[in-house]
Amino acid sequence: MNDTANIVYILIKMASIQQINGDYYGSKETLTEALPYIKKKNIYSVAINNLFGIADKELSIYDDAIYYYKEAIKESTDSISIQPPLNNIAVIYIQQKKYEKAINILESILNKKIAGEIVNKARFKDNLGYAYFKKGIIQKGFSLINESLMIRIQNNDLYGSIESNLHLAEYYALTDSKKSNQHALDAYKTATKLNSIDERLRALQFLISNDFNKQSIKYAQKYIVLNDSIIKIRNNYKNKFARIKYDSKKEKDENQKLRLEKAENLLSLQEAKYQKIFAGIGILFLIIVIVILIRYYRNKGRIENIKIAYDTETRIAKDIHDELANDVFNAITFTQTQPLESENKKETLIHKLNHIYNRVRRISRDNNDIDTGTNYSESLKETLSTYNTATRNILINGMEKINWDDIDQIKKITIYRILQELMVNMKKHSEASVIVVKFDNSPKKIFIDYTDNGKGCEKNKIIKNGLQNMENRILSTKGTITFDTEPDKGFKVKITMPK
Repeated sequence: MNDTANIVYILIKMASIQQINGDYYGSKETLTEALPYIKKKNIYSVAINNLFGIADKELSIYDDAIYYYKEAIKESTDSISIQPPLNNIAVIYIQQKKYEKAINILESILNKKIAGEIVNKARFKDNLGYAYFKKGIIQKGFSLINESLMIRIQNNDLYGSIESNLHLAEYYALTDSKKSNQHALDAYKTATKLNSIDERLRALQFLISNDFNKQSIKYAQKYIVLNDSIIKIRNNYKNKFARIKYDSKKEKDENQKLRLEKAENLLSLQEAKYQKIFAGIGILFLIIVIVILIRYYRNKGRIENIKIAYDTETRIAKDIHDELANDVFNAITFTQTQPLESENKKETLIHKLNHIYNRVRRISRDNNDIDTGTNYSESLKETLSTYNTATRNILINGMEKINWDDIDQIKKITIYRILQELMVNMKKHSEASVIVVKFDNSPKKIFIDYTDNGKGCEKNKIIKNGLQNMENRILSTKGTITFDTEPDKGFKVKITMPK
């Protein structure tokens, strides 16, 4: 029993550390690992539900976050312990623009005895003031936020003062940009002192957007550098944390192996009359393992969905960083350094904005859910066609030969993603001007031939270009994929997949 409690406690602490470092998907995966050990409601189930709620709130999955907070409330044992999850629900309602609901919750909390009286009261007042402000009851909202800031300063609640200053920066942004900048700068300095990265980024957003001058350009540059740094730091953290979990599991497995070997040696020394007892213990152990495995596989699908969502989010973030960040910053700099009264300058700015718009549309299209229904072939054709340019021509032949309604959903998704990856690889590496994608089929198989006239590459560099991932996708459907390429002789791929 104590071993189970220790395992749950360690997993909860690991998930909490992951959230502090911004790894919310990893945190949810760790919390999911703890679920098989929770047999009934206890203090750990309250903590787990609350952490699930925090993760989903930060990921903007608001309905799921509210569900977990309500579960935490159900499992709380007194009126004081329900205050944090109630406050968190109110914060989500503010994000969803359900201000009246948020106000009702926060006022009901403030009318009762509050745990951690001074600090929490200031936090609840700040959120209540912000809800009134967002609802349009400006003066009342300002008064509560300002009162909360004074309480936090008097009680040396530095971290809490950051949120109050950010709310006041948003309030003054409507009427007085200098005061807005001052509160944003106070928040930025405190967040820097406490090494609170996300709050520093939010403060910089106000300093950039309040007005355009040389100072705001400096803040924009700080924002980009800071955002790049936190992405790298959090990615490094995730890798280190994964290594720690791996080493911990490896040590646990080795200890288990040693314990089993010791048990076997002891068993061989026991007299025959004890063999039945040990046999019974072995059967009980086997039942426990089976129960754990059943629960593990029930949760496995959920963990895989979390990983897929995380991979998608990472891919989108990389696309935005690689393709849009510099263009947006250059457009901002252009508006601040060029006379827009000139017709030529206006046209140049419009061209830059249109270029950014088209990139956003392509990123959105590449990462949308795949339509595997009756519109699948049209959706696939449209996606491939988006890679057409003035210097690049995509030719698609034979798609109508295949009855896509007879192909199962997983194989449709596999084909879609493989062709999408081929196009991305072509765009990055090939410099091709003509690309041909040919579809054909037999009663039992689908055939897809991809050819381009690009610069090709050496076969031993295919894995480095990321094409190994395509082979893994195809093998999972019991299909085959072959690559044929040489430098300056184009690139060819042949795909065969059972229907």
